Amino acid sequence: MTFTLMGIPGLEAQHLWLSLPFFSMFLAILISNGAILFMLAREPTLHTPMYLLLALLMVADLISTLALLPKLLCLFWFNDRDIAVNACFTQMFFIHGTSVVQSALLVAMAFDRFVAVCEPLCYNTVLSHSLVGHLGLMALAKGVILILPMPLLLQRLTFCHKVIPHTYCDHMAVVKLACDDTRPNRIYGLFVILLVVGLDLVLIGFSYGLILQAVIRLNSQDAIYKALNTCSAHLFVILITYVPALFSSLTHRLGHNIPPHGHILLANLYLLIPSMFNPIIYGMKTKDIQVKVAKCLCRRHS
Repeated sequence: MTFTLMGIPGLEAQHLWLSLPFFSMFLAILISNGAILFMLAREPTLHTPMYLLLALLMVADLISTLALLPKLLCLFWFNDRDIAVNACFTQMFFIHGTSVVQSALLVAMAFDRFVAVCEPLCYNTVLSHSLVGHLGLMALAKGVILILPMPLLLQRLTFCHKVIPHTYCDHMAVVKLACDDTRPNRIYGLFVILLVVGLDLVLIGFSYGLILQAVIRLNSQDAIYKALNTCSAHLFVILITYVPALFSSLTHRLGHNIPPHGHILLANLYLLIPSMFNPIIYGMKTKDIQVKVAKCLCRRHS
């Protein structure tokens, strides 16, 4: 059995033009994330907990992008709409799974910033490479454990329709094609959203609440500036990760006057925007990366 991806409903005639910004984003994500990962791997001075967690986040960004964009570009360029059921469920697992992993890594990075600001003398002791490895494995396990039941629950369903009104195999878009009772699928999907977004945001908020308490106690303006600057890149990444996702979710449930292609474009952008801007934000806000980039450019120039 195969499904058929519709693409962006109402904009089928513009698919070729729409492929240009999506292909540009694809190249930008591959080049920028790949360049920073290469730099982090080559420079021993950047093998610190913060940069190791950043590297894991960028690997998750690349996996998410590779799960989404190649099929989307084939659809836009070659009108290749068909996707086998197993391939569809695999794509769903990797897209949603990496979203959970990214969210868990942002929680780990919030803990990293908490230790850096509140317990700077214990930073290297608390955040050892071993702990970072365990945090990465926990994020991966969370993604697998929470998302694997989604395709497994879908396999028990009979599908009356084969056309998915989307550019990729979104969980709820596939659930709506079934003829059977889909309440278990819907309930589990809502449970995952509440657990991931709700719990992770609470943990991040708790970490930054403690950081804010510590910053308020500082007497020196220079110390306050340094403490806030330490967290600025991570805060920007949190905003570009959660705000588009929450906005897309709210418009999907409440924006009944928004046309279908608006929902589909938002659903694609909230997956791609963090992957595209994460390396830019860390490149602009982190002096260590700026220095290493400048050194690399100077070497090539000389």
